[in-house]
Amino acid sequence: MSQPSPSDTPRLVVCAIAGSLRRGSYNRALLRAAQEVAPDSLDIRIFDRLGDVPLYNADVEAEGDPEGVRALKDAIREADALLIATPEYNHSVPGVLKNAIDWASRPPRGSVLAGKPAAILGASPGMTGTARAQSALRQAFVFTQTPAMLQPEFLLGRANEKFDEAGRLTDEGTRTFLKQFLLALEAWTLRLRD
Repeated sequence: MSQPSPSDTPRLVVCAIAGSLRRGSYNRALLRAAQEVAPDSLDIRIFDRLGDVPLYNADVEAEGDPEGVRALKDAIREADALLIATPEYNHSVPGVLKNAIDWASRPPRGSVLAGKPAAILGASPGMTGTARAQSALRQAFVFTQTPAMLQPEFLLGRANEKFDEAGRLTDEGTRTFLKQFLLALEAWTLRLRD
């Protein structure tokens, strides 16, 4: 019996979300770089509609998920894994990202986040590269039962020195590490699936 060729092997779909609404966000740029360096076995799809997700309100939820929330949940549901690039605001996760996680965590039983393999990364002009925000997001993922990859960590500090004016990641060492990080996410996803 012959082995399937690499082209026959289905690609893993990764839903990538940047926790920033800013067009020039380093974290959005980091996800675009991830698309560029990803192995052929990963299909990284950036969900770029956080601005369409309203503030969480149980009264609104009781009437049915708004369209932006449905789109978010569908993107996560259809993916094999989740990749979140978070900025750090006031030592924590930006409100827009936390709001999206709050919506995606509903309903508490059967949420699209439950059991979804995830990886967290972040870019910042500061030296710590979003370490505190990533830690806060991991705490939220404990409650949502979202298994976040522990290692390697991806904490891109001094991001302003590693992207060009067009938002392209130009630092070759960072590009190489990003590819290794994505390979680790692939292995994490396959491990949890098996």
